[in-house]
Amino acid sequence: MRAAVLTGPGSFRVMETGIPEPGPEQVRIRLEGCGVCASNLTPWAGPDWMTFPTEPGSLGHEGWGIVDAVGDQVKDFAMGDRVAALSYRSYAQYDIADAGAVIRLPPSLSGQPFPGEPLGCAMNIFRRSDIRAGQTVAIVGIGFLGAILTRLATDAGARVIAVSRRSFSLDVARAMGAAEAILMEDHHAIIEQVKSLTGGVFCDRVIEAVGKQWPLDLAAELTRERGKLIVAGYHQDGPRQVNMWLWNWRGLDVINAHERDPKIYVEGIRQAVEAVASGSLDPSALYTHRFPLERLDEALNATRDRPDGFLKALVTFE
Repeated sequence: MRAAVLTGPGSFRVMETGIPEPGPEQVRIRLEGCGVCASNLTPWAGPDWMTFPTEPGSLGHEGWGIVDAVGDQVKDFAMGDRVAALSYRSYAQYDIADAGAVIRLPPSLSGQPFPGEPLGCAMNIFRRSDIRAGQTVAIVGIGFLGAILTRLATDAGARVIAVSRRSFSLDVARAMGAAEAILMEDHHAIIEQVKSLTGGVFCDRVIEAVGKQWPLDLAAELTRERGKLIVAGYHQDGPRQVNMWLWNWRGLDVINAHERDPKIYVEGIRQAVEAVASGSLDPSALYTHRFPLERLDEALNATRDRPDGFLKALVTFE
């Protein structure tokens, strides 16, 4: 099979390697595609802790495709099943996943891409956010995740204020149901706008979906007294400083909405399958860029640089 190997900072190659064999409780998936996650960007940049070359297919964890082999103890899947999976070497034509981390895709999703892991993350973050009808919710950072959360919160009956640095992203937020859209330019101006929009009380829930210091600072400022600040952005580039006085004074509940339990991950993916299959969630317009495996570097660079019109890159296999 063909598989991508990172060979150094900002460098990769596609190599030929053996097709993996599933263990007794595993399935093998012939991948149709894999989403590109922003969490790949720090390894792609080559921090001191990275080891090169990587294992074939490594870093790819948003794969979907067709089951083409099953372990002898697997009862719930058969060859030919179309699935999404929580696996970790999906920048390759084949990957192995534990049967418990595989979710069957219904026929209604035939032909549609389904990067299960980020869709499942969105569902889990939404659950942790405890968003209800009548609340005002600010979402700081409208990328793929922020756009889906905008849709979910709006459908729950919340009033969503979207904050993002790109006009394109704000257009997406409006299309996903945001009541208000604010360009993320001036820190204090944004605070004053949200204060005005909320009658001076700020927001019941604020979801930070960027993963940088300034958006985290801003998100805290937009959260009302006894509100919930939800950290959905992936902060992987070092320590953060927080305004503990503000957090204390307002009595904020601060939620790190990242999951590590595979069972919770899988449940989120299962909920995402149900939402997309039922038509209540349509992420199709959010898959803005597609690349073959041989252009993985372009996919990663686009995820980093976010050119106009970019939300989510998919690597697809033919």
